[in-house]
Amino acid sequence: MSYLELKNVTKKFGGLTANRDVSFNVKKGEIFGLIGPNGAGKTTLFNSISGVFAPTSGHVIFDGNDITGKPANEICRRGIGRTFQIPMSLDIMTVLDNVTVGAMVHTPSTRQAREYAFEVLDVVNLSDAGNMMAGSLSVIQKKRLEIARALATKPQLLMLDECMAGLHGLEREKAIELILKINATGITIILVEHVMQVVMGVCQSLAVLHYGEKISEGSPGEVTSDPNVIAAYLGESYVNDA
Repeated sequence: MSYLELKNVTKKFGGLTANRDVSFNVKKGEIFGLIGPNGAGKTTLFNSISGVFAPTSGHVIFDGNDITGKPANEICRRGIGRTFQIPMSLDIMTVLDNVTVGAMVHTPSTRQAREYAFEVLDVVNLSDAGNMMAGSLSVIQKKRLEIARALATKPQLLMLDECMAGLHGLEREKAIELILKINATGITIILVEHVMQVVMGVCQSLAVLHYGEKISEGSPGEVTSDPNVIAAYLGESYVNDA
């Protein structure tokens, strides 16, 4: 049964159509990948789902409820958390305070929010950095802080926008472990990702965008063998190397 359903979601900016009639279903508990070339409209779609802006037309259904055009704070309280491709940390605040802000979505108590923030920092392996200023973190740490702030809102659906960008080797392996760890708690995950090794290793289902339109959907094996996807995104070299 669909946990998140997009029905013909379109987003226009003046004469530019960033997404056109995009539809797909995400099952509860799965890791769903959204892939495609740069500029394909993936982050725009994330923004339409999470309430950064309203889609021009179409519908976003979450857990049986139409959330189309709802403000971001309401969508967050309903159980959708997200990260941003460029970390949006509050750099003049400590790491702990950044996560506490996220935790206050569900409680007016600063004490309770801080207690939960401590728990979340432990999940993402940032406990030792709690008193550091967010602006002093490395890129890797900032990506973990971005995930921690989203987790602090207690999401049932977590949207990760290129959380692997800039990571290599062991860093990437640890990030994969974290995604699987979060998913194992029952949180559904949608991730935008270009690293196909990651996509093939963690996703149960994929959708592919190209010039704002969905050109393929299915299992990783089905999608990566689709001639349209190979031509638009993966290239013949990917097929030959696979």
